[in-house]
Amino acid sequence: MTTLNQLSPQPLWSIFEKICSIPHPSKHEAKISAWIQSFATELNLDVKEDKVGNLIIKKPATAGMENRKGVILQAHMDMVPQKNADKVHDFVTDPIEAYVDGEWVTANGTTLGADNGIGLSACLAVLASTDLAHGPLEVLVTTDEEAGMTGAFGLEAGWLDGEILLNTDSEDEGEVYMGCAGGIDVNVSLPVEFNSVNRENAAFILSIKGLKGGHSGVDIHTGRANANKLLARFFKQYSQLDLSISTFFGGSLRNAIPRESSAIILCAPSDISALETAVTQYNEVLKAELNAIETNLIVTLTPTEQPTSQLSPTSQSAFINAVNACVNGVIRMSDEVPGVVETSTNLGVIKMADDHIKIQCLVRSLIDSARTNTQNMICSNFELAGASVICSGAYPGWQPKAESPIKDLLRETYESMFGTLPKIMVIHAGLECGLFKDAYPHWDMVSFGPTIRFPHSPDEKVKIDTVAPFYDLLVNVLKNIPVKA
Repeated sequence: MTTLNQLSPQPLWSIFEKICSIPHPSKHEAKISAWIQSFATELNLDVKEDKVGNLIIKKPATAGMENRKGVILQAHMDMVPQKNADKVHDFVTDPIEAYVDGEWVTANGTTLGADNGIGLSACLAVLASTDLAHGPLEVLVTTDEEAGMTGAFGLEAGWLDGEILLNTDSEDEGEVYMGCAGGIDVNVSLPVEFNSVNRENAAFILSIKGLKGGHSGVDIHTGRANANKLLARFFKQYSQLDLSISTFFGGSLRNAIPRESSAIILCAPSDISALETAVTQYNEVLKAELNAIETNLIVTLTPTEQPTSQLSPTSQSAFINAVNACVNGVIRMSDEVPGVVETSTNLGVIKMADDHIKIQCLVRSLIDSARTNTQNMICSNFELAGASVICSGAYPGWQPKAESPIKDLLRETYESMFGTLPKIMVIHAGLECGLFKDAYPHWDMVSFGPTIRFPHSPDEKVKIDTVAPFYDLLVNVLKNIPVKA
């Protein structure tokens, strides 16, 4: 069986295999940070940690290249923790079970962390190299990118000397990114009341399962279904059944399209047959609508122990109506960049907490005013239902620069290596580059990477034969960085 360290380029894959062995979900990066610092120290490189946990590692230029412009290689150290419902895995303590699956590397029932572990591995492989030519080099490893961009927000001026930043967090080999969407979190708290249950009623778990999920920016235009929306739709569509909801929970991350959503419900014995029929019908309806994309979608109904409480009719109605009415998915496509989403929103998480239902949405847009309008639509919707709404974590988009010497160099290098031009793109996702502009407005930046599919989901995988071209491109760009002006 092929193992990761047998793949090429071997130094990169060996480092990635090590990264997979160290738990590093967002908000729990202490172990991976300690290992990176040890890695740099063993290479006799200068490494520093700033007040928010970012790491800055500096490597001197190779002989004869001291006069080149300084380059910052950048990746983030955290990964999205997502797993299948039947997978037993603790992201804080357990390693990622990565393996080779044909042309891809993937993981056993969890996210792989190729986002951004492959990019991080490339940066560290360059640091460890003894035969690569480069000018003054710095590696910036940020913290908590996936759950709030804490590292990028907290990066301060004065820590880095370079003029050019190469971000390694893109997910399509052959594409070079020059801009990205900004975003904001919309956090909803809906107060609810509970009643005692009728002990004669039967209890069930009603679930939407088997959806593809994925990245709420990169995959939002693909037509993938949102499990939270589908489950709320069921209750609205079959409101004549007079079902009572005890708990409702779906999704786990605001930046991942929910793959699963479940509710514990109560049903009068006389309505059980009608409920079962409704579930069968709903399965057929959703498959007819979504089967071209959601090939494994299933609605299930499973008996369970009776809960002690249920939402009051008024609270249940307000909750279901608000979720059912909440905008979700692509709001508008870009006029400036054909084929790119301008504005979108993802209803990512629903969970109950005591006497409130907590809902998290993530709004993205290339245009700040459009982002504000979409967040206000969501706020209005939930405020009409009696919720309080807090918008937080706003980050700006990264506006592309018409004049970018590093873009031109990367494009020319790519063409000379592969005989074709890369695509110059804008991504509908939150790269950290936009935030770096506050502390380092002079940086000339690009983002590129290997081909990664289904990031932020347990189906995440990286295409093996795109990793070597990505790394070779990085190495050749470093070799050709121009001299300082």
